[in-house]
Amino acid sequence: MFIPVAQSAFRALKQSSPRVRIFLISKNAYSSQVEYKPIRSVLVANRGEIAIRVFRACTELGIKSVAIYSEQDKMHMHRQKADESYIVGKGLPPVEAYLNIPEIIRVCKENDVDAVHPGYGFLSERSDFAQAVIDAGIRFIGPTPKVVQQMGDKVAARVAAIEAGVPIVPGTDGPVTTKEEAMEFCKKHGLPVIFKAAYGGGGRGMRVVRKMDEVEEMFQRASSEAKAAFGNGAMFIEKFIERPRHIEVQLLGDKAGNVVHLFERDCSVQRRHQKVVEIAPAPRLPQETRDKMTEAAVRLARHVGYENAGTVEFLCDESGNFYFIEVNARLQVEHTVTEEITGIDLVQSQIRVAEGMTLPELGYTQENIQPRGYAIQCRVTTEDPANDFQPSTGRLEVFRSGEGMGIRVDSASGFAGAIISPYYDSLLVKIISHASDLQSSAAKMNRALREFRIRGVKTNIPFLLNVLENQKFLHGVLDTYFIDEHPQLFKFRISQNRAQKLLNYIGEVLVNGPQTPLATGLKPADITPHVPEVPLVTEPPKGLRHILKSQGPEAFAKEVRSRKNLMLMDTSFRDAHQSLLATRVRSHDLLKISPYVAHKFNNLYSLENWGGATFDVALRFLHECPWERLEEMRKRIPNIPFQMLLRGANAVGYTSYPDNVVHKFCELAVQTGMDIFRVFDSLNYLPNLILGMEAAGKAGGVVEAAISYTGDVSDPARTKYDLKYYTNLADELVKAGTHVLCIKDMAGLLKPQAAKLLITAIRDKHPDVPIHIHTHDTSGAGVASMLACAEAGADVVDTAVDSMSGMTSQPSMGAVVASLQGTPLDTEFDLRDVSEYSAYWEQTRTLYAPFECTTTMKSGNADVYLNEIPGGQYTNLQFQAFSLGLGDFFEDVKKAYREANLLLGDIIKVTPSSKVVGDLAQFMVQNKLNADQVLERAEELSFPKSVVEFLQGSIGIPHGGFPEPLRSRVLKDMPRVEGRPGANLAPLDFDKLTKDLKESHPHISERDVMSAALYPAVTEDFLYCRENYGPVDKLDTRIFLTGPKVGEEFEVAIERGKTLSLKTLAMAEDLTPNGEREVFFEMNGQLRSVLIRDKEAVKELHIHPKANKSNKNEVGAPMPGTVIDIRVKEGDTVEKGQPLVVLSAMKMEMIVQAPKAGVVKKLEIINGMKLEGDDLLMQIE
Repeated sequence: MFIPVAQSAFRALKQSSPRVRIFLISKNAYSSQVEYKPIRSVLVANRGEIAIRVFRACTELGIKSVAIYSEQDKMHMHRQKADESYIVGKGLPPVEAYLNIPEIIRVCKENDVDAVHPGYGFLSERSDFAQAVIDAGIRFIGPTPKVVQQMGDKVAARVAAIEAGVPIVPGTDGPVTTKEEAMEFCKKHGLPVIFKAAYGGGGRGMRVVRKMDEVEEMFQRASSEAKAAFGNGAMFIEKFIERPRHIEVQLLGDKAGNVVHLFERDCSVQRRHQKVVEIAPAPRLPQETRDKMTEAAVRLARHVGYENAGTVEFLCDESGNFYFIEVNARLQVEHTVTEEITGIDLVQSQIRVAEGMTLPELGYTQENIQPRGYAIQCRVTTEDPANDFQPSTGRLEVFRSGEGMGIRVDSASGFAGAIISPYYDSLLVKIISHASDLQSSAAKMNRALREFRIRGVKTNIPFLLNVLENQKFLHGVLDTYFIDEHPQLFKFRISQNRAQKLLNYIGEVLVNGPQTPLATGLKPADITPHVPEVPLVTEPPKGLRHILKSQGPEAFAKEVRSRKNLMLMDTSFRDAHQSLLATRVRSHDLLKISPYVAHKFNNLYSLENWGGATFDVALRFLHECPWERLEEMRKRIPNIPFQMLLRGANAVGYTSYPDNVVHKFCELAVQTGMDIFRVFDSLNYLPNLILGMEAAGKAGGVVEAAISYTGDVSDPARTKYDLKYYTNLADELVKAGTHVLCIKDMAGLLKPQAAKLLITAIRDKHPDVPIHIHTHDTSGAGVASMLACAEAGADVVDTAVDSMSGMTSQPSMGAVVASLQGTPLDTEFDLRDVSEYSAYWEQTRTLYAPFECTTTMKSGNADVYLNEIPGGQYTNLQFQAFSLGLGDFFEDVKKAYREANLLLGDIIKVTPSSKVVGDLAQFMVQNKLNADQVLERAEELSFPKSVVEFLQGSIGIPHGGFPEPLRSRVLKDMPRVEGRPGANLAPLDFDKLTKDLKESHPHISERDVMSAALYPAVTEDFLYCRENYGPVDKLDTRIFLTGPKVGEEFEVAIERGKTLSLKTLAMAEDLTPNGEREVFFEMNGQLRSVLIRDKEAVKELHIHPKANKSNKNEVGAPMPGTVIDIRVKEGDTVEKGQPLVVLSAMKMEMIVQAPKAGVVKKLEIINGMKLEGDDLLMQIE
């Protein structure tokens, strides 16, 4: 039953005059005269949640509460909760401030304090502190100094246990202070043994040793840790009991010799010998064992004359035998669970006993104390369970706690803005659940933990949730190996923390400017494009994809060829914005219009939406995953075939890859939603083309082999790429098994007359193969050329919706649709639908003003027939020229492009070969060189890398061979690639790549690995951005590019049914000492802020450098802390795993080991230096 506490009776007692009661005590340390003397004020010689716990008890009893605090704790909550608070330990290190006995006594004397409560940790088990308090005429709320000394001395406590007939574990007779003594004990008694701090507890300074060669190192670390925590490094050593349960009995004694137990707690769920979860009472403990254990605890307490609250700890083996470990002569962290099951307020009881009240007067007789239900306590700590529980420090940006029936929360730092420092214990909050049975209590705890939202530091909540859902835990099957033997406890569903990450991104944009380079000074329009409505409740009508998925690629090709009307491919989702807007259109805007396209344009041949430059740009500049883009588009457009651009053996990259990379890429693309692979090679190099075709076909995709077009087949003078060249190439591709033939006119050079000649010739030779024409409208003749192709027998032509067409993009969809209305080639699209579709893109295009091609290009230009610059490259080349300071010389760049092309042998120009020509052209203009000068000075010039690699044969062999003597003069004795570049490349080890990536990014997917195989450095940057800034693709485009205006309200839909309402409030003008600016937001009505380092301002400050996680030569601090030992110096040779540095934080020491073998090039630290997480320690090469 619960024990009622009569508050009115207590107050009456307090106000009455002191009473004297006489007790006849036969032995031990109890006083024969018990005086009742009310306590008017209590100073708590502690900090954090235990200080607040005592203050609350004082307030309920009408007692004044007094706090002390260190300089580092001046903003801490415990100081504010007390009636009075006083600083101690000015100028001392953070922990030592709370260990300064003279100053604490001085505060008590100067402020008329009646009693001191030590809390737990710090001075709570120091008998000299208890004696100093009493000598000063102040009451000590705890056992007598003699008992504190006796029980704090592990050896004396063992002797007392033996005298009281309590079973013990074999151990040293006294404290051990040297590693030689430790070694001698281990050799005599054998291993395993456990080192424990002789003058403190809580798991500090505790180590289990199972190997003789670890004894000395473990002893030194444990002793050093104990000294830092308790001021004394002496150790106690005892035999280690395998597979025990850790059970402790809560005791309460008074000055009259009465002792009762408040039953037991199971503390077996431990990590590094520190309790993580506690349960009361201990589940599945036989009643006989419980009775013997509690009786032994009471017997020991009476034997030593114990008064006030304390705990006797036991190890209990599988047979029910139990062994005394130690007495904690203080209040325990986990006292809360005992309070919940007994209804007894232990802190108030401590105070009442210190006043002189007896247990019977309090109503605490053993028969009246009965447990009710089960209570669980979880210690939420600021530690990262995914990183070996390393301490996590910083500012709590968000704190929202779990509450509700059966939940109690004891905390001190639980508020937004609280600073979690590395100086003290990592405990953030204690959560206690209480219910009628263990499973119900665990369910309440689980629910409460899931309600918590803590941002800014890592916590162990994911780990605690795994513990609470473990079936052995739920059934009370526990021992101290529980955590070690359940590795699944460390498999976490990581908190996404999307909202705070997005605030960090927006703050970064506001403080440091756009996070994607803007090509011009124009700003995105402040507009929300109108999305035309579609009946979302109905499925979109079927399209060609239905045939592809149900009957396969061959049937798909046959269906396309059988259609009598002209089919269209829409490039608005890829090539159009690549050509007009530097490929910068984001998934956010593409996905908005996708449902409309699915409903209104279901008869499209395909939608070009992926591959080529979009893959690279999505990762590099838009900070979004191209695979997610494809997947989300497929969800919204299930009926239209998707088409991608595959650069043959180059996949979607700019170089040759091992064959298995190309094959794996195609497999993953099909799995994610891709249908048609338009396979091309930048030089029409057949071996590269065939590899891409094989990869696409094997993956189950439609193979659309593309012939890259250049020259002019209607001009008899242009003989290198004549009609026969193209028809022969078409023959080879058909023979290789292509499902569809494509003419890829990447520069828009296919004139109407040439179109008729080329398409007619190919159609005559291959009447059953569908023909698809891709072009650009740079010259303005695109519509005419496409109509000519259609009349000559082409099945499909490319168009872009009107507002995204023309110039370097594709011909106008509306123009082609209108031109063929009422003819046998009628596209069967409604011009009104095209118009609505175009209106959306006309508005959306204004969001991308910084990348708008019309900034530099006002109209189409027929000089493309001279310079042959591909449409996708034209505007990019313009922007590059401007960025290189050649904006005024773009006409010269275009002329140089023509000269560079001829210098290189008049090659096919499409990515990556077009980049070779463009790089050479800009090189020529920058250095004021003409073609003759380049050729003459080729041996002395430093050419662009792409030019050198092309001449080496790194992207294939051009039609007609390499240009001589240019090649020989440039390369001299450099190596040359013979044959297909990828043929001699060893297969990529995907398993190794995955393992390497997971070292820095533990939660990557198969898609991320594939991206890294293609773009290693770019993917590394993307993964870092995603981990730090979250789903930035969900932000509106203007917000993403340039950030919101101060005072602006906006919404972010992070997923279906979850929308964030945000408002930008202000940005601080002052910098923090770390060079950060605070940016303030309102999110869902609550104030939020983020600290963003000002990259310009910090240039004037000395800020410790951070380790670059992608640079394996840089060793970073795995946790915040203080450098206490540096074991290497510059120039030392180190082996992998060799100890380098010892760090200390939150009373825990960590040895930083060498991640690789090498030589220490530079040390960035000195002893005593305080570090933040990821601060650079050293460089190893």
